[in-house]
Amino acid sequence: MHMTLKPGAPTAPANSTAPKRRLRPAERRLQIVEAAVAFFAEAGLAGTTRDLSQRLGITQSLLYKYFDSKESLVEAVFERVYLDRLQPEWRALLLDRALPLRERMLRFYTAYTDAIFTYEWMRIFMFSGLAGAQLNARYLGHLRVAFLEPMLGEIAASAASARAPDMEDIWNLHGGIVYLGIRRFVYQTPTPDDVRPAIQRAIDRFLRDFGIGER
Repeated sequence: MHMTLKPGAPTAPANSTAPKRRLRPAERRLQIVEAAVAFFAEAGLAGTTRDLSQRLGITQSLLYKYFDSKESLVEAVFERVYLDRLQPEWRALLLDRALPLRERMLRFYTAYTDAIFTYEWMRIFMFSGLAGAQLNARYLGHLRVAFLEPMLGEIAASAASARAPDMEDIWNLHGGIVYLGIRRFVYQTPTPDDVRPAIQRAIDRFLRDFGIGER
């Protein structure tokens, strides 16, 4: 069983005298974004740029040299944590009728959960929802158009039952799979080390409900 607690980060010795290399602007910006990802995952979106600057060991004015507002920094975090992890080839996979529908869905959700089942993704997503931020709505809207609607179309084309699935059915399937990650990283309760069998069973149950077998 898998139990993940808050990750620790190694720190340099307090008496280290090694000279610090001056970072290039692109490197410094990336350093700030990656630190902000870890920071907001722990503190939530209410965390301040002052506290983030202290964690980085830089001045707040230097942080604002790269991000003119907290909002622009959060936007960069959003792109780093959410949009950068969504792969365009997943859509092509879902639409590839040379593969059985079940295989396409299983490959998609295996790749998707590999990408999002991280401490940072899950924690920031939950904090964003609680804060009423629009990041979640934007992300879910993009996810729906890019991947879930194409998947729905492929399922509906294969459905043999009287009722084809609708978008709510897809969200129920998706939410059940993502809940494995929420349990692991937000509630910090035991989950299987390998979630693929659970994903496979969820997909199989879903397809059986609509009379779809191995095709």
